[in-house]
Amino acid sequence: MTSPALVVRSGSIIALRLFDIAYAIDLPQVERLWSAHSQVTTSRGQLAYTPSKAVAFDVPPVSLTLDSTLLDLGTGTPLTALVSARIYDFGVVSLSVRVPVEHTHWSEFARLVTATNQTVGPGAPDAFWTDLLSRITAPLAPAFVRQNRSGLQEDYLFAVVKQWDEPVSADQLMERVDLAALLTDESRPLSEGARRDLLRQRFSYYTDDLVVMTWDRAFIVEPRGDSDVIDVLEVANAQLLEMRYYDELLDDELPRMNEWVRDVRTGSLLRSPRRYASLARRLYGLVAEVTELTERVDNALQVTEDVYLARVYASALDLMRVPKLSAAVDRKLAIIRDTYTALYDEASARRSELLEMTIVLLIVLEIVLALFHV
Repeated sequence: MTSPALVVRSGSIIALRLFDIAYAIDLPQVERLWSAHSQVTTSRGQLAYTPSKAVAFDVPPVSLTLDSTLLDLGTGTPLTALVSARIYDFGVVSLSVRVPVEHTHWSEFARLVTATNQTVGPGAPDAFWTDLLSRITAPLAPAFVRQNRSGLQEDYLFAVVKQWDEPVSADQLMERVDLAALLTDESRPLSEGARRDLLRQRFSYYTDDLVVMTWDRAFIVEPRGDSDVIDVLEVANAQLLEMRYYDELLDDELPRMNEWVRDVRTGSLLRSPRRYASLARRLYGLVAEVTELTERVDNALQVTEDVYLARVYASALDLMRVPKLSAAVDRKLAIIRDTYTALYDEASARRSELLEMTIVLLIVLEIVLALFHV
């Protein structure tokens, strides 16, 4: 006997778009500037339901509420979407567009998820998001330290159910709805192996909650209205974005570094120690700068006692390849550190060589002067 179709009594669809906009952001100044610009007050991000000693932000981001917007999702009437932003001290701005959903059959809910992804997802025009971003960057520009135009972005989509029309356990839910189709927008049935791989990152704490993650979207059932999982996945996306930025930055710097070293080695002997030392200081500054920022990114969220959120967070980082990117950044930093050490040693050797030559010349000069004196 076939079970009746489920109805989402209360839920939402949330689209995230994250931008790397600066080397760092002065969050206290953000709060002051936004208070002067808007009547809507700011707040410091914190996990709503998890004790701070279990999970906490290293530096809590600033949360801003923007004016709502209308989205045409093919329902006949544009839907009101709530817009907010979260600003992280390591230079990331996360924009969130949330479409509330009420009393909607599962099939229509899945269609709305697809429509939202097509309207404001990765394949949609960037104009919608860049317009929202400009509403923030214009009044807050003085708070941005070394604002950049890297153009790097990350996006993520959440399909969230707060309440069903009937009690449903996580195991029953997996049998009654096609989550694979929801998470991929595929109209054709997936193979059993593909479904198993897609639904592998699945977590439940209670019998009636559920989190299923893929690399670009997640399905969440949270009857208590807990947003902590969403916040944790947002931080993981922010870390992915920054690691991508520093990985590309170092990719660009390594060829330049080789050119600088060649230029220094082809210079004159008299000037080479100073040029070696100057290049070594430049490379040391780059290493110190990137190391400081990557450590801040790595420590953006500290998970200690909440085992469930720790599992979700760690799985999200692995799924998004953040540890691999972090390891790649570390390897490139190690190359630059080794080059710095070699340059420093070579500069010292050149100084010693010049000193020895100077001493020999002085001795020769003293002998010549002595001979002429005689």
